Amino acid sequence: MKSLAFAALLMASACASNQVTVNTPTTPPDAGYVSNPGSPTTAPTSANTVDPVPARMAPPDTTSRPRWLQDRIANVLSERKRTPIVRILSYQYGGQTVYYQSAPCCDQFSTVFDAKGRVICNPDGGITGKGDGKCPDFDKNKTNEKLVWQDPR
Repeated sequence: MKSLAFAALLMASACASNQVTVNTPTTPPDAGYVSNPGSPTTAPTSANTVDPVPARMAPPDTTSRPRWLQDRIANVLSERKRTPIVRILSYQYGGQTVYYQSAPCCDQFSTVFDAKGRVICNPDGGITGKGDGKCPDFDKNKTNEKLVWQDPR
């Protein structure tokens, strides 16, 4: 009987609305520390960041996009915005320029294309996160990363 009453109490409190308020600090306290001023731990802060782009990437190169790649970009823009956003990067891999298109969402494959737009492999993503297994050395051997495009929405 006690377990039934306990379960009812849990259900009542779980279903109650507007009982929890969460505040995220955006500025540190005046002292700059969470507790002890001698402590090396500073107060947490937060910033609203939607889709960070690594600072090492240059602005996208729009001058050398093959026609097939322009068509892929137009196709992405015709669909709803994905989270995370779709990015296309170019690399040197296997002695050629290749284009890597990030996966639009969870457990989906990213894709590597050759310069003519043919699929070479899916280096990551999928349920295992290891892609289709056709280029397991992609991360290790890709070089000369350049941002070609990212969804601006």
